[in-house]
Amino acid sequence: MDDLTQLRYEFKDHIATLTLDAPPVNALTRVLNDELTLALDRISEMDEVRVVVLTGAGKVFCAGADLKGRAGVIRGPGDLPAHSRRTRECFHAIRECAKPVICALNGAALGSGLAMAASSDILIASERASLGLPEVDVGLLGGCRHAMRLFSHSRLRRMMLTGLRVPGAELHRLGIVEACTTPEELLPTALEMAGVIASKSPVSTRMGKHTLNVIEDMSLRDGYRYEQDMTAQIARTDDAREAQRAFAEKRAPVFTGR
Repeated sequence: MDDLTQLRYEFKDHIATLTLDAPPVNALTRVLNDELTLALDRISEMDEVRVVVLTGAGKVFCAGADLKGRAGVIRGPGDLPAHSRRTRECFHAIRECAKPVICALNGAALGSGLAMAASSDILIASERASLGLPEVDVGLLGGCRHAMRLFSHSRLRRMMLTGLRVPGAELHRLGIVEACTTPEELLPTALEMAGVIASKSPVSTRMGKHTLNVIEDMSLRDGYRYEQDMTAQIARTDDAREAQRAFAEKRAPVFTGR
């Protein structure tokens, strides 16, 4: 990951930490967009990584689209569709990453930043964090479809129509984030949760995330049938057999990811 310039990569104990680092407010520049997509695609195929923590450097998680840079990349026919495609693929790279992604919201996550958070698997916020859709003030639409996975009908429309920002404590009250911590405790809390996930069978967590993504838009009957089929596949893995042996022998399992 030495080729990244606006994204920091750290790895320890099966946990990959990705830090958005595009000062001053981590706006989603073309470079950051493409680097985040690339890093997550790589991580999907890195057996040593079992879970990802995504956070931002400084006081802002991501202030949204890079409006200044946008003018430089959208100049002629075809530029806008191409730009839109790259942007949505960045969000899909988070959701479709083979490894669970914990989003540690260190500050405001606006527009594109909210879409990143909504594309993650687990959200944790600091007291300084907030989620918002400010596009109404700049003549654009934001990631409302992504936000629908987090907010109720009325709250989402209020956010979109007024630019309302929802602070970390309220996000926790609503059950949108798992915890609201002090700024100092945010990353330790995220890493602690990541450590719990990393201790599980990587086959089970990978297939579990994939299954949840697939069944999200299915009917109850079809979705549960698919989940049962995936359960049958997991049960045939070495990790599943190891988990059963460890349970019977009253010891901690040693997973190999096979």
